[in-house]
Amino acid sequence: MTEYQMLVGGEWVSGSETMPVLNPATEEVVATVPVASEMDTVRALDGAVQAQRGWARLTGLERGNILRRWAVLIDSSKERLARILSQEEGKPLTEAKAEIDFGRSWVSYYAEFDRRIEGDIIPSDKPNEQIWIVPQPVGVVVGIIPWNYPSALTARKVAPALIAGNAIVLKPHEDTPLSALELAKLAEEAGVPAGLFSVLTGPGETVGEALVRNPIPRLISFTGSVETGKHIMRTAADTVKVVSLEMGGKAPFIVMDDADLDSAVKAAVSSRFVNCGQVCTCNERTYVHKRIADRFLSRFVEEVQQLKVGDPLEPSVQVGPKVNQQELEKVERYVEDARSHGARIIVGGQRLTGGAFSRGYWYQPTVIADVRQDMRIMQEEVFGPVIPVMEFGTFDEGLKLANDSRYGLAAYLFTNDMNRIMRAVRDMECGELYINRGPGESIHGYHTGWKQSGVGGDDGKYGLEHYLQRKTVYISYQN
Repeated sequence: MTEYQMLVGGEWVSGSETMPVLNPATEEVVATVPVASEMDTVRALDGAVQAQRGWARLTGLERGNILRRWAVLIDSSKERLARILSQEEGKPLTEAKAEIDFGRSWVSYYAEFDRRIEGDIIPSDKPNEQIWIVPQPVGVVVGIIPWNYPSALTARKVAPALIAGNAIVLKPHEDTPLSALELAKLAEEAGVPAGLFSVLTGPGETVGEALVRNPIPRLISFTGSVETGKHIMRTAADTVKVVSLEMGGKAPFIVMDDADLDSAVKAAVSSRFVNCGQVCTCNERTYVHKRIADRFLSRFVEEVQQLKVGDPLEPSVQVGPKVNQQELEKVERYVEDARSHGARIIVGGQRLTGGAFSRGYWYQPTVIADVRQDMRIMQEEVFGPVIPVMEFGTFDEGLKLANDSRYGLAAYLFTNDMNRIMRAVRDMECGELYINRGPGESIHGYHTGWKQSGVGGDDGKYGLEHYLQRKTVYISYQN
């Protein structure tokens, strides 16, 4: 067991209280971390204010060079970081290594903006005058991230904040704080100035709340649940902070009768069971055209039955445990609710117990049929290794079912009909649409949600925008 400190205003400190970090595969305590006090939040934010002024005055190239050094250190530490990630979150080791690579790619990508943050010069209506629109950092950012991608999401928030000239105080989820702390150590080693990047550990109800209520931050960049996001938006309104909220999803996965069935099946499996189904863009509800429903379901079930569940540190394992007891019980409730309302469990449907599964938070990969659109399992985010499958008749019906949700983050469509594709691009109510492929956004795309899935977003040039504010300068000169 390792006793971690947290990074507060440039200093690694302990707290008067600590909390354990459990391995969800074994329930063993792998580390302890401090519980940040309100005074710690004040120190972190005050330190961020002081550090940000000097950081913003550096050239973009100087900031970019530090990010490049950070990326190299992350890459050289990949094996160690992946094991830590796997132990704190339960992600299979192969996926953990991919997450480290993905996070590092964000750092490298945003380092390239060292010469690409540009303003405008526009003509004035008056003689002898120019108008400059100048990009400037917002100042101090608070990043709040969930437990499902604790390493990649750290990089996703920190890298754009830093290249834009900001300071950032990061609050990782209390279940998975180790990845953020490890990345902060490497950032220090790369030359990120003291106080510019703090990591505060502890519960969101206290630490996150104190950060959001404090008047110093000008931007709250949040990834997490809808209810928490709504609370942050209400709280941030008191001090008129900018908020970027990436919240829940209930992604529909539509398979038309002309689809490549093998590709659709494989993508449906991977997009549901990656990271034990704990991904906001996961296939949460599968809709299959009635002409191919039997064939699809037969192949789909066969693929699901071949998934290997077990110790995340074993290279061949594909599905690990749920992250904690509460999440495991939530998945159970959704399955039992569907069963009690007439749904049919084809595969799985219960916890894994005994032997290697005698400890930990294990649930069987589960496929459910005979569902209705009004069931909770079709309307609410399950966030686990459970997938309901429903038949439909026409493309119009499939599109209507897909849009029948308060969420609008991601959606999937398998078809070779270009007219259907173009209609989906026009009419699908989502921020990301995957056509004839499985999940996985690109670092230079734009990860954004519609409806109650969020406002603002991450990645690419559009994800950088909310880390900047614009100043309009009117310059008059003499003949």
